[in-house]
Amino acid sequence: MHHGEHRADHSPHHQPAQGHRQPPRTAKLILRPQASPPTHPVAWFAAAFCTLLWVAIILGGIAVLIIYLIFRPRNPRLEISSVTLNGAYIDAGTLNADLTILANFSNPNEKVYVSFSYMQLDLYYQGTMIATQAVEPFEEARGESVLRTVHMISSQVPLPEKVADALRGGKMGDGLSMEVVGSFRTRLDLGSWLHYTYWLHGRCDIFVGGPPNGALRSSRCTTKH
Repeated sequence: MHHGEHRADHSPHHQPAQGHRQPPRTAKLILRPQASPPTHPVAWFAAAFCTLLWVAIILGGIAVLIIYLIFRPRNPRLEISSVTLNGAYIDAGTLNADLTILANFSNPNEKVYVSFSYMQLDLYYQGTMIATQAVEPFEEARGESVLRTVHMISSQVPLPEKVADALRGGKMGDGLSMEVVGSFRTRLDLGSWLHYTYWLHGRCDIFVGGPPNGALRSSRCTTKH
């Protein structure tokens, strides 16, 4: 062993220092909001149209409510004032009858004029229409009632066999229950600038004494829009 030689000290205290490694840096992602595409003009137009439509509907509803509160319109009424069964008989299962009706058309409104442009009355017996007659158009002032005489004639109208047999058996002499059904093209004049036209339907159940000169014994009427 040579004294000039130096042994390398392998003690851990004398190992050369090594630099500490830094952990890798994490890249930061910056998310930027993407710009939304511009709104198509058609979408703007549709939104504006819907808005205007809703505004128009709301304003229209308010206008209708105001008009109703001002005028308070009511339907004209049909009533049967009198009936005369001038004659009726059965011939080979068919009905022949002559009937005169005095119809009362009343306007219950205090601020509304009424006009009828088309009027028709139909006469029914046991569900079978036995006569029909048109009524001339007319107008009614506020609170006015108009009487119209309507002549109804039945000529050889076929009846169901049971109904015809009952009339032959003397039922006609006890009186007849019939129905008067009316259809009216009605116009309400709400001032000089606003008009409302619609169909009105009236129905009257009447009971008439036997012919000749059978008079009205009872009447019940309803009038609906």
